[in-house]
Amino acid sequence: MAVSPVIPFALWASLLAGLVTTIGVLTVRRFSDWGRRNAVYFACFAAGVLIAVSFLHLMPKSLELSGEGPVFMLTGYLVMHFLNRFLTTQVCDKPATEDYAIGLVAMFGIGFHSFVDGVMYSVTFTVSVFTGVVSALGMVLHEFPEGIITYVLLLRSGFGDRQALVLALVSAAATTPLGTLLSYGWISTIDKPLLGNLMAGSAGALFYVGATHLLPMAEREPRKLSLVVLGAGIATAVGITTGAR
Repeated sequence: MAVSPVIPFALWASLLAGLVTTIGVLTVRRFSDWGRRNAVYFACFAAGVLIAVSFLHLMPKSLELSGEGPVFMLTGYLVMHFLNRFLTTQVCDKPATEDYAIGLVAMFGIGFHSFVDGVMYSVTFTVSVFTGVVSALGMVLHEFPEGIITYVLLLRSGFGDRQALVLALVSAAATTPLGTLLSYGWISTIDKPLLGNLMAGSAGALFYVGATHLLPMAEREPRKLSLVVLGAGIATAVGITTGAR
């Protein structure tokens, strides 16, 4: 299948994601109270966008390319679930200040997740610029709370402020454009069914981030306008996807 050379779009999207993560880290470092108070709203809006985009655009598009889409969507979801379970058992069930190794486990896990985000940009922008844009909308928004979480986890694990800042920026921000750069050369040469399968896997991973990671975060910290912001995220995704049909 001939594929348009859209690496500049994917790379710019991944660089924007890295920038938003960086802003999240710097915000919670400079304005810790404000960042923690409002992170739940960013999480709710991003969750609404990611869930709606996964069902309304990514999954149907992947089925046009491959009949095995549902299997790969489930696979993408489960891969993210097992990664999260690993982080939970290795980090959250142990005292936060027990050892630097706990912070390193979180850092490498989040770094891997961010690298996979970069691969998702390659997959979705390879399908079409529109598909990449609507996927990137939710993905970029979820980077802000992710930057906050990474920095706070490292601090709670005993790392100094400067160490936590550098490690959070490297693991959560820099790995996303790296994933795009390293994956695009391969993804741009694959055939139509495999591209559809990768897109379905991306849909499953995005759905996991929205429904299983971001929404529970919002439920643990209920705020008056959380449902409104979630609905705004869904409405944004619905408006974008339906308006382009």
